[in-house]
Amino acid sequence: MPPRLPRSRRAPSPSTDRPAALVLGTWAGAAPSGTIGDVSEEPSGLHRLAAAADRRRIAVIALRGVIGGAVRTGDLVRTLAEARRSARVRAVLLEIDSPGGSAAESEAIYLAVRRLAREKPVLAWIRTTGASGAYFAACGANRILAFPSAIVGSIGVISVRPVAVEALRRLGTSVQVTKTGPFKDLGAPWREPTEADQAKERELVDAIFRRFTGAVAGARGLDDARLARVTTGEVWLGVEAVSVGLVDAICEDEEAALREAQQLAGLPHRRLVRMGPRRSVLQRLGVPGAGMGPPGVRWIAEVEGWLRAPRVLL
Repeated sequence: MPPRLPRSRRAPSPSTDRPAALVLGTWAGAAPSGTIGDVSEEPSGLHRLAAAADRRRIAVIALRGVIGGAVRTGDLVRTLAEARRSARVRAVLLEIDSPGGSAAESEAIYLAVRRLAREKPVLAWIRTTGASGAYFAACGANRILAFPSAIVGSIGVISVRPVAVEALRRLGTSVQVTKTGPFKDLGAPWREPTEADQAKERELVDAIFRRFTGAVAGARGLDDARLARVTTGEVWLGVEAVSVGLVDAICEDEEAALREAQQLAGLPHRRLVRMGPRRSVLQRLGVPGAGMGPPGVRWIAEVEGWLRAPRVLL
């Protein structure tokens, strides 16, 4: 029998020795100084050994879709809270691709991001769209980055409701209402809004707008003149958003965003964990409507909510 050769010692391979279900991303040493997007050197075997022993993580959390629709606010807020409580998570990259949505739910996400950012570095990266309520959420982070051609801004509030008076008339249908106060059926589609209704809706919209713009001014350090410039509902490309003060820097890819998160956290090595609610097989395959419950149920709930009160959106 030929003699057995001694087994060579080797550094753990990142592709085989790390837990695939938990840790995603690259092994790297501290990022070099320079602009976002610099390429770091290939880590040595010793760096890989040190990284394997390092339990600290950068969490990647996604905010994708309409807030209050595809973005389930409760799930996202819980995920942000888990990242805040986790001793392993030392920094968070919030990847944003959303046009906004519900005003109240947008503020709930903003508050959760802000609570997290008070304890750990949070970097918001607008990949394609960070508009309205999604930008509100980004204002909770320590820094905001954007892809060069990402859509950023749309800072404003809109209240929308259908008026079905003419449709009901053509159908020969009338609606009988018994109510306890003049505003109990505010936004009801079966009647035209009164001047008092319109004044009340304006009051609500203005109050929400003040909360939104207050968060923007505080996060971005904008004086009244600069704030007025960016709160007209206008949108900018990422490169323009830097010049008007809505974005800190341009970031072209996730790798560069992760490097900055690593620097903010002062981590010598980079290991990632992607956090979020569990998704079904159909959701992972991208099947439209997957995870929304029985067909039609979510749509009926949306229509019912729309008919009950004005829809206030960011």
